[in-house]
Amino acid sequence: MRVSWRTVGAIVTRVVADGRARHDPFAGLTRIGVDEISYKRGQRYLMVVVDHDTGRLVWAGRDREKATLEAFFDALGEQGCARITHLSADSAPWIRQVVTKRCPDAIRCADPFHVVKWAIDALDAVRRDAWNAARAGKRVAGRRGTQDPVARQLKAARWALWKNPERLTDRQHARLDWVAKNDPKLHRAWLLKEGLRYVFTAKGQAGKEALDRWLSWARRCRIPSFVEVARKITRDREAIDNNLDHGLSNGLIESTNTKIRLLTRMAFGFKSPEALIALALLDRGGYCPPLPGRTRP
Repeated sequence: MRVSWRTVGAIVTRVVADGRARHDPFAGLTRIGVDEISYKRGQRYLMVVVDHDTGRLVWAGRDREKATLEAFFDALGEQGCARITHLSADSAPWIRQVVTKRCPDAIRCADPFHVVKWAIDALDAVRRDAWNAARAGKRVAGRRGTQDPVARQLKAARWALWKNPERLTDRQHARLDWVAKNDPKLHRAWLLKEGLRYVFTAKGQAGKEALDRWLSWARRCRIPSFVEVARKITRDREAIDNNLDHGLSNGLIESTNTKIRLLTRMAFGFKSPEALIALALLDRGGYCPPLPGRTRP
């Protein structure tokens, strides 16, 4: 088309600015989700805010830090902050601090994906310790040549330990059976991970009671990484209980992030995050005008 990327970026930015000037993007905003997405190598992030009721991307900003989230609430204004009733986000302390200060009456819901990820990371720490111990035993024994069979099995079991049981292949089921027979500590760590996942499947009061039992188990499991997960959950228990009561998660935001990643690949010529933000708002914020001969789904 003989049009530079700078010109395309300026057009997109102008169309989005015109659309936001005609319609208040924060009108009727009561339930929001906050998350971040990496858009470039080198720890380059965007923070995105999505409306849970409409699914629209309502705001995006550069970097994932307190100042960025404060900038969103500044744009929202005091009256807009007062209208926020629910907010879903991960359990980062700085998010909790900003939300408590700017929207003290909002119900903050912890994202279950991030909570379960704590358990997955703890499980993988146990697996790595077992793998390192198996390799160290081989070196002490002076064995050379092929990799130690125990270490090889532990390395191959990584995905079987991570995945949900209902999605395992026959081979992965066999690897879990091997772990249960040969490494009771690692198998116990896997059971703890699955127990925490069940909490968010049960939801409501049943989920809270299951979480109480899980915390009691994790505190006395003698696995340091899971004892630390129990501490994190206890510290953020109110937000986790809110999720179990209201069912608000960052699943919708993760879907939006997937679309933004696709836009990032399409817009490889954009050199600034501001142009990418404008393109994301154009596509996911509802600002794209009707184009001749085309219909939007």
